[in-house]
Amino acid sequence: MLSFQKLLKAQQISKSDLNKLFHQADIYKTKLETNQRITDLQGKILASLFFEPSTRTRFSFESAMNRLGGSVVSLENGASSSTKKGETLDDTGKVVDQYADIIVMRHPRPHSVEEFSKHVTSPVINAGDGENEHPTQSLVDLYTIHSELGDIKNLKIGLLGDLKYGRTVHSLVKILSTYNCSFEFISSDELKVPNEIKELIKANGCSFNEHESIDSEVIKNLDVLYVTRVQQERFPNKESYLKNKDHCYLAKEHILNPEKLIILHPLPRVDEMDRTIDELPCAKYFEQVRYSVPIRMALLALLVNKA
Repeated sequence: MLSFQKLLKAQQISKSDLNKLFHQADIYKTKLETNQRITDLQGKILASLFFEPSTRTRFSFESAMNRLGGSVVSLENGASSSTKKGETLDDTGKVVDQYADIIVMRHPRPHSVEEFSKHVTSPVINAGDGENEHPTQSLVDLYTIHSELGDIKNLKIGLLGDLKYGRTVHSLVKILSTYNCSFEFISSDELKVPNEIKELIKANGCSFNEHESIDSEVIKNLDVLYVTRVQQERFPNKESYLKNKDHCYLAKEHILNPEKLIILHPLPRVDEMDRTIDELPCAKYFEQVRYSVPIRMALLALLVNKA
């Protein structure tokens, strides 16, 4: 069983938890690849609550629950919920708790999922709360690294793009910094990784460097390059967004050793990277999407069975 019942932040995930999740995800991945029927959550219901747009996260959670033999009730963009009538998240939680065995929630306000979870007895999974965290995306990222490279320890990790508002970056770094990884942060000055993330890296005995432009020599020495889009929805105004969006464009010529590293991206991508990079053997972001289903199946199954 996992050490938590409600997954709200990346730091809840222990190394023991990761080992259990990876082991179970490997089992599900094999069963999916061989078209085996899975009924581990037959008769169980997932409430999928998305108050903010999502494609991959929502679809992969709902696909995961369906492939486990369970059912899904969903809410997209909050448009049809009673929050439009003024209902509080507290009351929404108390109501949804009566309908489902497990709840996955995305909300635009930081720490809103944690607030919601206080009024719910069912397992709750944070699928992104504003610019704060996205712990299950970090699980997808880690499982992709584990599957492609064989391990997640002692790696050189580059992170490119929006490192300030990028909640996937924050969650991923928090976990990888406990595995003796080193980090190369590449961003505009305005989009640097927050100081609290840097302090956590130092506290875990790891190192990092910061760069304001792409350095091909730095990239060629990486094991993983994690690219993120500059998120217009996180900026206070359009002028600030336009100033930063093209600062760290990844071109194909920046990739000097395409056989050595893997390139990940949480998606969606817009125009932050050359699309011809897709042709390189290091491009693993669509495999990353595929890996998201078995790892989220593992998370759902282990949480529901613990509950």
